[in-house]
Amino acid sequence: MERPIDEFRSSTRRWLLGSFAGWGTLLACLVGVGFVLIGLRWLRNRSTTFEITDQRLIVKRGILFKTIDEIELYRIKDVRLGYSLLNQMTDIGTIVLTSTDRTTGGGEFVLRDVPMARDRREGLRTLVDRARQRRGVREVDIDRDGAYALD
Repeated sequence: MERPIDEFRSSTRRWLLGSFAGWGTLLACLVGVGFVLIGLRWLRNRSTTFEITDQRLIVKRGILFKTIDEIELYRIKDVRLGYSLLNQMTDIGTIVLTSTDRTTGGGEFVLRDVPMARDRREGLRTLVDRARQRRGVREVDIDRDGAYALD
């Protein structure tokens, strides 16, 4: 039985205060353009929800037309966190997932402006390890010389 663990959205307010792009947008409000940019950013963030279960990361997008993407946790190879000094002050960050799941096309999946990103990254990393253990998944890395290593 799959259990829900966490659900969140990117934070527009924290993005405004915790990034250089956000501060630039606030300055653009002086000429009126910034309000449109804030509205568009808010709408994009409001229309995307990230749900983490003990088996999957589920990404729900859209208002009128909805799409749902899923990444199986056992397929995630790496969970990376990036944040600037401003991001740290407002407790947001960017989580980058490297995965073999079809949703990511074997590449990276980026979650931007994630509130409490450090805690969420650690929680996600723990869930990925558990999902891999439950499924008995081991990773094999093959280098250019043909040598391989089990993880």
